[in-house]
Amino acid sequence: MSEQDVPPTPETTERRVCVALIYALVGERLSVYYEHDLWMTRAQGATLATNWLSRSKRSMPMDLRKHLSDLSDNLARQIAEMTSREAGLYLSHEMQESLDTRYQSEIGQSIMVECERIYEEALPL
Repeated sequence: MSEQDVPPTPETTERRVCVALIYALVGERLSVYYEHDLWMTRAQGATLATNWLSRSKRSMPMDLRKHLSDLSDNLARQIAEMTSREAGLYLSHEMQESLDTRYQSEIGQSIMVECERIYEEALPL
């Protein structure tokens, strides 16, 4: 039986959801920043997380949503410090596109790895 044939455990599924949520929030934060020159607040990030989770009929405690919002904010600001506006706009677009599983993005995959890293480093809450 391969690793792909093994059903995910609840812990693995929660981890995947948290990492994916960080990724989606980073992409949205960068998009808002580069398009409007504003950073989303912690509360706005947590609310966006609620909306994103509700589309997949999931929920998450508020303290965890705020924590993931903070992690995404830190990563988005780090990325913004290292990129020009043009590169940042491209990056945020690429991240938004790669939320569709049919769209493959090397940039998106590398940022997803970074999201996994910061999530793992932040454990436990």
